[in-house]
Amino acid sequence: MVMEKLVAESFLTDPKVLEAKNLILRSLLAHQSRLTDIRPPIPALKKSYDDLVEEFGRLRGGPLFHPYFGSGIGKGPLVELADGSVKYDFISGIGVHYLGHSHPAVVEAALDAALRNTVMQGNLQQNEESLELARMLVHAANAHGARIVHCFFATSGAMANENALKLTFQKKSPADRLLAFEGGFAGRSLALSQVTDKPDYREGLPLTLAVDYVPFFDPLSAEESVNRALTSIEGHLKRYPGRHAAMIFELIQGEGGFYPGDARFFAALMKLLRDNGVAVIVDEIQTFGRTTELFAFQHYGLDEWVDVVTVGKLSQVCATLFREVYGPRAGLISQTFTASTAAIFAALAIIRMLTSGDYFGPEGRIARLHERFVSRLREISSRHPQLLTGPYGIGAMIAFTPFQGEAEKSKKFIHMLFDAGVIAFYCGSKETRVRFLIPVGAVTFHDIDRVAEIVEATLLEAAEAF
Repeated sequence: MVMEKLVAESFLTDPKVLEAKNLILRSLLAHQSRLTDIRPPIPALKKSYDDLVEEFGRLRGGPLFHPYFGSGIGKGPLVELADGSVKYDFISGIGVHYLGHSHPAVVEAALDAALRNTVMQGNLQQNEESLELARMLVHAANAHGARIVHCFFATSGAMANENALKLTFQKKSPADRLLAFEGGFAGRSLALSQVTDKPDYREGLPLTLAVDYVPFFDPLSAEESVNRALTSIEGHLKRYPGRHAAMIFELIQGEGGFYPGDARFFAALMKLLRDNGVAVIVDEIQTFGRTTELFAFQHYGLDEWVDVVTVGKLSQVCATLFREVYGPRAGLISQTFTASTAAIFAALAIIRMLTSGDYFGPEGRIARLHERFVSRLREISSRHPQLLTGPYGIGAMIAFTPFQGEAEKSKKFIHMLFDAGVIAFYCGSKETRVRFLIPVGAVTFHDIDRVAEIVEATLLEAAEAF
């Protein structure tokens, strides 16, 4: 008996469909060849573009930080805006566009997704690609011995963190408190605004979650850092016995200023928490894929301690990964949308590229790009120490402090940098830093050198203006 093919298989392998995809990808490469460097806006488009930016700011209830509207095409780290300008995107949508703009693998993934039957996948209906992605993430999380067995998708990093909190609070009920780091960031939802250590982000909001803060690692006093943090945790546990469900770890503080932690520091804290029955949540929304390992907890060798880990940004699909013991009871976590089909296909393409390439390890692509960029920034600092200090960060997370970290000047500098052709963003609470989340899968040494040139020229221009 001859087995009949699925209709989907016949459609997706139809020569006409395959040729159409091939024609689109070839056309993309041909048009991308015109994007070779930064360029200024087209004068005739400026008025209409400015009107778009103003209208959107009015509709959303506040102005955009950057006057950014993409035209819909780019080439790696270069992106064309709707005013005709071309810029280096070195913040990648705050870490989302890991392969840069219009990467052929991502475009092909989006085409494959467009051929499928649904735009969104969710709680009741998933296609096979959802299973493939869940398998991939769980397998990758356990590469060095972690005991992760479950993966639940979400449409945002905040929702992935919310699910992590719900899992641990349910498991540890009636515990009702959380531990978090000073200077940390977990999101801007109603609950997570209490976790994020930035009062401005919860102004006017009701108290929804009791959070006790622990001092983060200080590289200038490593041993004292461990003792301070342990003492702080012990004090909180003693003051509220049995009340803490979990501690959320941001292993490299992103929004807080790109402050890396330390393996010994984290291990000591996590052991204390495990001994006291407090769950360990690792927030990898920003760090995923940006250190010498796919997960930052693997970079720091913390596999044995991790109970729950969240990922997002470069993965396109956000997810909460967790150990068997944190499996939820029916009804605790569920979403109509878990991800778009396009995001799932893009996630598969990106993570396959990461896990099969030479990205990780001490000599991997991430480490090489990091060293190139920080060496260029160090050179600028050596020539202009009054204008730039640093750089800071780790892997693909790189920052520096301009103008002694003065907030107003630093933000003005970032806007000037945008006008000069480089897109960056800010971070930090103690001092305002310029941060970059470089598109590792697309950037070259030439791009890094070119961006460094623009950074230095803009610093000097800003110094004159200020």
